Amino acid sequence: MKNMQNELALTMIKGIGDITIRNLISRFGTAEDIFKAKRHQLEAIPGIGAKTAELIINHSSFERAEKELGFIEKYKIQPLFITSEAYPKRLRNCVDAPVLLYFKGKANLNQQKVVAVVGTRNATSYGKALCEELMAGLQYHGVLVVSGLAYGIDVAAHQAALHQQLPTIGVLGHGLDRIYPAVHRKVAEQMLANGGLLTEFPSETNPDRPNFPKRNRIIAGMADAVVVVEATRTGGALITAEIANSYNKDVFAVPGRINDEFSDGCNFLIKTNRANMLTRAEDLEYIMGWFDGITPKRTQTPELPLNLNTDEQKIVEAIKQAEAIAIDDLQIKLGMQQSKLAMTLLDLEMQSIIVSLPGKIYRINR
Repeated sequence: MKNMQNELALTMIKGIGDITIRNLISRFGTAEDIFKAKRHQLEAIPGIGAKTAELIINHSSFERAEKELGFIEKYKIQPLFITSEAYPKRLRNCVDAPVLLYFKGKANLNQQKVVAVVGTRNATSYGKALCEELMAGLQYHGVLVVSGLAYGIDVAAHQAALHQQLPTIGVLGHGLDRIYPAVHRKVAEQMLANGGLLTEFPSETNPDRPNFPKRNRIIAGMADAVVVVEATRTGGALITAEIANSYNKDVFAVPGRINDEFSDGCNFLIKTNRANMLTRAEDLEYIMGWFDGITPKRTQTPELPLNLNTDEQKIVEAIKQAEAIAIDDLQIKLGMQQSKLAMTLLDLEMQSIIVSLPGKIYRINR
């Protein structure tokens, strides 16, 4: 408990940011050791002047930390210091990662596969339907879905994840003593059962405008991939995409009509090579390499027409066994002439029996 109070107090010193605290941790090891350091040792750290060193030495932040500790204990919140094993490891690798996070929920923040979904607050029915389709397509991967619990695409992504029984995390731009917007409280409560709420802000922090760009870096940093469903050119979703690109994350965007305001941002990301084009969950699976070494389990096996010829039956059975297979591997497996195979695959695709994925990979249409 003492260590926790030291860590809380360290983050509540005015004038010290995350990068400076990481420098202090690198030099002294623990928050407790930082508070035990001598003035001259502190002032030798980049970003620490005489005034800040005095704030550390006089323990002026401990009163506020003690109050926060009481809040944490009362509401069973888990503080995650950057050295904690439970801290999101993907985020830890980002240079401006928050030193301390507050988490309430049951999700594993280091799930094997993590996808962030962001977009406009003015989501259309098209965008909401895309969220549902994306989550349905990713359901068997058991991904952790991350978003910002905001109006529009954010809450649609959380709701779609809940429908598919996927864990989902809402990253907040305020303390855990409130929910903003309040209308999403019921969704937030449902998320706690299998997902959770996460923030870098202590209690009594209002949802002020500057907090949300900071929140966006957590969303981007936690994920393996960031998906922009609908967005304007100047929306916060594009900020998240830019941050994700700076972190060398995979970014995806759903294309839309060229005269649609809420697809303009997505089309811009694709056009400028800032995002991969995503039209279905399989696009993300292929680019992320999530077919490697796994056999995805579908909840239903589609019924296929009975009037297939011999070659078509062989191809369909081979694709079903492999779940998804490249045309070159299919040719080797079947020993079929390439031109004949390509024509038969096209016929099957025209009948909506199979679908083609990027890279000439085929799967059964479900």
